[in-house]
Amino acid sequence: MSRVIRAALFQTAWTGDKESMIQVHEQAARDAAAQGAQVLCFQELFYGPYFCQVQDKAFYEYAEQIPDGPIVKRFQALAKELGIVLILPMYEEEQPGVLYNTAAVIDADGSYLGKYRKHHIPQVPGFWEKFYFRPGNLGWPIFDTKVGKIGVYICYDRHFPEGWRALGLAGAEIVFNPSATSRGLSAYLWQLEQPAAAVANEYFIGAINRVGVEEYGDNDFYGTTYFVDPEAQFVGEVASDKETELVVRDLDMAKLREVRDRWQFYRDRRPDAYPPLTAP
Repeated sequence: MSRVIRAALFQTAWTGDKESMIQVHEQAARDAAAQGAQVLCFQELFYGPYFCQVQDKAFYEYAEQIPDGPIVKRFQALAKELGIVLILPMYEEEQPGVLYNTAAVIDADGSYLGKYRKHHIPQVPGFWEKFYFRPGNLGWPIFDTKVGKIGVYICYDRHFPEGWRALGLAGAEIVFNPSATSRGLSAYLWQLEQPAAAVANEYFIGAINRVGVEEYGDNDFYGTTYFVDPEAQFVGEVASDKETELVVRDLDMAKLREVRDRWQFYRDRRPDAYPPLTAP
């Protein structure tokens, strides 16, 4: 019998303040659960603006402890109430001055399963992330949730194939890629890279991007959030490029075995030949 996971992604615009942004996402979780969603991922740095458009230490205040900070605790309670798995992309403070771009994963019973820290940190105009984040140092964990094996990759990570493959080797069935990506910089890659990664690594990908132009810069975040299957086919329609939207789709996990039995990419890998790829 096929196993179908009803999964959700939420794209939205910056509301102008942290508390209202949190409330918008709480309502999105309720709406997703009402539609039968079993897992939901928010966009990168979900409760704030994309402050990396500028370099200002005032935005360090958005960082908090994971899992002991108030936002994780608040969404743990909500996940338990709704019976939904939540992926929370956040600004993490490990200790003062040690900050990461992180996603916390909460299971459907409200338990904290762990976190992924973004590995690849850009430093280009409009994306001054090295001012705010250290590179991730926790590897590419797989989270064994109530609905299945989930991985996370964050925004700029998607340009690097190594992490996609590490997640597949570790057993990922769905990989979520929360992002804040701008129309003028990378729109031509948005509907190319994740479908290609889904094919190469034979799993589903949920790609999330915020929308709108914020007061801290002229980056035009273009939404177009989507799920893609391991045959590079979008699951349902791609979301709006301008409007807030909750994307809820049914993902048939039988597709994973079908594709893997057809192509055998994992069987035919040659790791014995790859050491030069890891040379500095």
